Amino acid sequence: QVTLVESGGGLVQAGGSLRLSCTASGRTWGRYGMGWFRQAPGKEREFVGSISWSGSNTYYADSVKGRFTMSRDNARNTVNLQMNSLKPEDTALYYCAARESSISSYAGDYAYWGQGTQVTVSS
Repeated sequence: QVTLVESGGGLVQAGGSLRLSCTASGRTWGRYGMGWFRQAPGKEREFVGSISWSGSNTYYADSVKGRFTMSRDNARNTVNLQMNSLKPEDTALYYCAARESSISSYAGDYAYWGQGTQVTVSS
């Protein structure tokens, strides 16, 4: 079993930055691909970005490309999402997810999910 805990959400003005973190724990933690997803009220969960186990491969949604950056520290079982130039439309509950394989942009491919952290961007 793998447990994921997100942190770092909050309220920020448009144009500002936030850094989200996701810490994993569990006896079965291994070479997991990690993803970030978000869900705004009344909308479906959408893909934000993903990163391979080694960190050498990343993939981002077009809506965040150039503004968001994922990184990971496997020694600390942590994955980060640096969010810059935030926009009101980035407001959502952000989730991290893990899968025992290569990265994917499809939520159904991920077996483990955190509880989410709220990001609110004011205009």
